[in-house]
Amino acid sequence: MVDAMANDPNWRLPVVPTFTLESPDFADGERLPDWARADGGNRAPTLRWSGAPAGTASYVVSVFDPDAPTGSGFWHFAAYNLPADTTELVNAELPEAAVVVKNELGQYAFMGAAPPPGDGEHRYVFTVSALSSPIEIPADATPAVLGFTLRGSLLARAQLVGTQETPAP
Repeated sequence: MVDAMANDPNWRLPVVPTFTLESPDFADGERLPDWARADGGNRAPTLRWSGAPAGTASYVVSVFDPDAPTGSGFWHFAAYNLPADTTELVNAELPEAAVVVKNELGQYAFMGAAPPPGDGEHRYVFTVSALSSPIEIPADATPAVLGFTLRGSLLARAQLVGTQETPAP
């Protein structure tokens, strides 16, 4: 059963329709800009989405590294209750109604790519989830709790994957 996941962050999530997620800063499956690294500027790439289904009431946006050598991956960013009319994020600057969840370092902020030296290429999965209603979770909830909670109102999902690697010293 260990190989069932194969580092796929969606392996146990509901199968739902997709919509379009793009970035002017990197193409799907390609390298993230160096300024999107934790040690190179720590800026979030611009995300733009379209084609979410009718009935979308809010969005969740997250960034996850399934290749982190932790046994559970590494959450770099998560935010929820983005209004339904939101179609773009620039440097993870959120609309007023949105709520940021703490990342793996306990920060309520975006953390750039940070693969350990010599650990190989890591994937950074940028996900926008369209929900049928806003959600409520405790203020100190983790991204995992957010992901579990959104399941009940998940309508569709859009994803974009960027990569980064830190050479061995």
